[in-house]
Amino acid sequence: MSASSIKLRMMIVTALFAAIIGVLAQITIPLPLVPITGQTLALGLAATILGSKYGALSVLLYIAIGSVGVPVFAQLTAGLGILFGPTGGFIFGFIPAAFLIGYYLEKTSFTIKNAVIANVIGMLIALTFGTTWLKFFASLSWTAAFASGFAPFVIVGLIKAALAAWVGVAVRNRLTSAKLLHAKVS
Repeated sequence: MSASSIKLRMMIVTALFAAIIGVLAQITIPLPLVPITGQTLALGLAATILGSKYGALSVLLYIAIGSVGVPVFAQLTAGLGILFGPTGGFIFGFIPAAFLIGYYLEKTSFTIKNAVIANVIGMLIALTFGTTWLKFFASLSWTAAFASGFAPFVIVGLIKAALAAWVGVAVRNRLTSAKLLHAKVS
């Protein structure tokens, strides 16, 4: 397969994962300031399956689509007001989270154990970005920001990290063995 067809395939899969993030964002459990959503599960899957570059690009595409008004953010919302509102830090935190999940796996190996570690790291990065943003955006104390933007998401985040690792590695292995994804995605 030529390099250009591989690149085209990866661009298509990247767009597909941006759509998957948008779909899973609609799975929400409302909380006072920040809802629990399926977005972090989807970004974990994207990064675990696609690696650092294309995982992060899928998140960037998701953010771009939402920023221009396509309702892909949680609860079918969209626009710059969401990105620069109380949940914006979490959404922007998805970019380094996805990149670092994929990067960790590329530097180690795409095993379930490594994928769990990588996804937990990614979850902590997204929560840290979001909590910091929330503290300043909502003029909260660090304690209040932590109580609203970090603590409620840890247990659910660990479950989503384990699920993203398990499903992501299984799907990646199957796509690789079917020659639909190269073992070394670049």
